[in-house]
Amino acid sequence: MNTIVDFELAATGGKTVKLSDYRGKKLVLYFYPKDNTPGCTEEGIAFRDRVAEFDAKNAVIVGVSRDSVKVHEGFKAKHALPFDLLSDPNESLCRAFDVIKMKSMYGKQVQGIERSTFVIDENGVLLKEWRKVKVKGHVDEVLAWF
Repeated sequence: MNTIVDFELAATGGKTVKLSDYRGKKLVLYFYPKDNTPGCTEEGIAFRDRVAEFDAKNAVIVGVSRDSVKVHEGFKAKHALPFDLLSDPNESLCRAFDVIKMKSMYGKQVQGIERSTFVIDENGVLLKEWRKVKVKGHVDEVLAWF
């Protein structure tokens, strides 16, 4: 059993969010590289479009990237995302979930977030993880797992 240590990060809506805030619900925690990029936008919209199905499974969706809360607010509003986005500029949560990886971008090696999704149960225990996520079909795969 892999219990997740409580965390606290700034979120959209002027909130500070902790893992323990979600106790009693399953948490679908998805990490993505950057707001307003094609893949990240597609993924956010895919989760948005299926949010009622997650609700029916007593699951809450939360997105995480290194973007600022201000940038998250614009991204959330632009795409009508009905879930919180957490800002992790210091990569504390990203590192706790080991999603900071070396990536090749325009021929250079850079550290970035590896697109990943984790399901945490009502008591804070990690149930499932997907790493190196490909956006197309991913939300279907997560829902099928439930």
